[in-house]
Amino acid sequence: MAQSINLFDDSTAEQPETAQLTGKVATTFFEGNDSFYKVLLVQVEEHNFEWNESEIVVTGNFAEINDELSYRFFGRVVDHPKYGKQFQATNYERVAQTSKAGLVKYLSGSDFPGIGPKTAEKVVDQLGTDLIPKILKDPKVLNGLGLKPKQRDVITRVLQKNNGAEQVIVGLNSYGFGSSLAAAIFKKYHGQALEVIETDPYRLVEDVQNISFKRADQIANKVGIDYNNPGRLRAGLLTTLDRLSISSGNTYSTTKEVMNASFQILDTDPNQQIDDAKLADALKQLVKDGKVQVDQDRIYLKALFQDEWQIAENVHRILKADSQAPKDTERLIQKVEKSAKIHYDESQVQAIQAALAQPLFILTGGPGTGKTTIINGIVQAYAEEHDLSLNPRDYKGDDDSYPVLLAAPTGRAAKKMGDATDLPASTIHRLLGLNGDDEQEPGNALNGELLIIDEMSMVDTELFTKLVQAIPTGMKVILVGDQDQLPSVGPGQVFSDLIRSELIPTMKLNQIHRQSEDSTIIELAHHLKDGVLPDDLLAREPDRSFIRCSVQQVVPVLEQIITKAKDKGFQATDIQVLAPMYRGEVGIDRLNQAVQAIFNPPSPDRKQVETARHSFRIGDKVLQLVNDPEHNVFNGDIGKIVGIELNPDGKQYLDKLTVAFDQTEVTYTRKDWTQLTLAYCTSIHKAQGSEFPMVILPVVAPYRRMLDRNLLYTAVTRAASKLVMVGDASVFAAALEREASRRKTGLPDRLRSAFGETEEAEETTSPATQTTSDSAATAEQDPDPETTILTIQAIERQAIDPMIGMQGVTPQDFLGAKLE
Repeated sequence: MAQSINLFDDSTAEQPETAQLTGKVATTFFEGNDSFYKVLLVQVEEHNFEWNESEIVVTGNFAEINDELSYRFFGRVVDHPKYGKQFQATNYERVAQTSKAGLVKYLSGSDFPGIGPKTAEKVVDQLGTDLIPKILKDPKVLNGLGLKPKQRDVITRVLQKNNGAEQVIVGLNSYGFGSSLAAAIFKKYHGQALEVIETDPYRLVEDVQNISFKRADQIANKVGIDYNNPGRLRAGLLTTLDRLSISSGNTYSTTKEVMNASFQILDTDPNQQIDDAKLADALKQLVKDGKVQVDQDRIYLKALFQDEWQIAENVHRILKADSQAPKDTERLIQKVEKSAKIHYDESQVQAIQAALAQPLFILTGGPGTGKTTIINGIVQAYAEEHDLSLNPRDYKGDDDSYPVLLAAPTGRAAKKMGDATDLPASTIHRLLGLNGDDEQEPGNALNGELLIIDEMSMVDTELFTKLVQAIPTGMKVILVGDQDQLPSVGPGQVFSDLIRSELIPTMKLNQIHRQSEDSTIIELAHHLKDGVLPDDLLAREPDRSFIRCSVQQVVPVLEQIITKAKDKGFQATDIQVLAPMYRGEVGIDRLNQAVQAIFNPPSPDRKQVETARHSFRIGDKVLQLVNDPEHNVFNGDIGKIVGIELNPDGKQYLDKLTVAFDQTEVTYTRKDWTQLTLAYCTSIHKAQGSEFPMVILPVVAPYRRMLDRNLLYTAVTRAASKLVMVGDASVFAAALEREASRRKTGLPDRLRSAFGETEEAEETTSPATQTTSDSAATAEQDPDPETTILTIQAIERQAIDPMIGMQGVTPQDFLGAKLE
């Protein structure tokens, strides 16, 4: 029998498994594309549990499985009420092959090219049925069998490969890693995976996504890693910095914050103490190894530090490119007004002129201030100037790309942009060709002449870095958004920082254009932006109302509102309930159930599937929770379930959901259903970038600690024509008083440095920012001197190549000069 790899004593296992099964694999029902998870049909040979059939379904993590060999599986029998009994394997081993015929068939199979039945039979006759362990121990036993060198190499290589991978998977199973994580670990370390885990499990935290410090700590305890081991302290610090950036949105933390927070992660044993000196040494080593950057009292993850510099340097590059304004913008705008049958006011004319004149331009303003109208004007004026058809299918250029590129952070925002301009618009991820597999992957270089990005407040530091790196010098770039909305979910506040730097030509729109004079939603939004509680908050207006009720009354009131709206013709896609938290009697999950029961109740005629959190039915409104660039769906996209396919043979893993999104249709197997949740009610963050005919906003005491002015403003501005607020007006007033704290970022400083500005010179610098009352919207900035001084800082941020000017020079040149 082959050796079973037991990485720790049974006494240390939390749940020792006693069920064993030996058999040959008849077929593989399912095999994960990106994991080791398989569903096998096994012909039963031996078992130590009650079983009366000749075959059984076995699930688990396995390396390459050969149907000519026998395997012993360890695990338990599970009895699913719908899918019957299956064997859930937690580990397995290959059983020594005692059949000569089986070994001959194995060696002459497709895994061993160049080895036919006669050659395989010769090897088995000479070495016996225990040939596999013999060859693995000493490949030279194949010498003298009359085999060609290539044949010996194939046999040795395949056996070592299969056995090595199998040992690693068996070992990873023993540590309880799931299929996806086991595959990721194997992909990173290959044959060294177990050695890494046993000697320094904390490397997993740095090298493999979704391996937490806690998981590494559990492994370390089992293999006896010291409490103050440098690897442990190092991983704890990196985890601390990562968590601080995610939870706060800051791109850096202070030394005090990092040290205090790291103790919450590292200090897990009351009987041991963290060594302060060793912790400080670990931080120094992280800096030395390039994982962490210290800038005065600011501590950055190196990636975020470099991202800020990359943004600053590339923004400077883009803005300093040659850009000629149209010779007669007034004439262009007049032609656009005539063809579009529209009249632009003075501020809109200024915005279009400035955008056409500058290589990089920022347009910001609240709801109803005409940002979309101006985007349309810019596109049409640009097309008019360059004799460009506004129908991409009519474009005849040197390549297949249309010169005008439109993009937004989410699919819904991109669709809204495309609908408004009648031009193709995509997500930024899709524009850059990002597939989401590698955080460090660069985006594809963009090819075009004009780029407009909408909903810029949602773009985080990492994504904007990839965007600006992909923009070629000379491409005209326009960034559009509302700086008063919530900042990005990821670290940074890029849009706000770009504006705050006062180094980029910017226009702030204040005049309200959208909606009729009787509409009060936009008026309310602007009150909220300024921190003013309107006197008519509780008044019943034609487009908005505030229904006062207790926490316990929220769900019944919500049900009444939605039922009446449904009777008036509103559909599920027209109504969006927004809330800031998931759990509790007024949490997102509970409100989703209430609304689903109205718009899509259970029915014998409607297919339904169950998950841990939801019942999904055909027709349900659902939300995508993660980015999946490969299928062109992203975190925050809303779709509709249009198909449910249940496997007739009861194979649950083959069940499928098909969801239609705005720009694509995606089919999910059961293992991917965790990417979806019901979307009748969503968080305010998830709704950003979208608009809905009716928004229902509960404002109640359980939300008190989570609501602030930015959240209220963002929620209210999601309503296109109807807004219903439900709950406690005092909670609303308290949230309005609470301003969201500005995130800690270094981007403004990086921009000033890249542009040659200093903190002292900031007061005297002519600002590039105007409001709608400014008359010099198109004024050109004085050129700033290029930064050409070679310094350590410039090298670290990759602004200047340390070998600049040394092309073609070799050490011999210096040696020759010295000898002369």
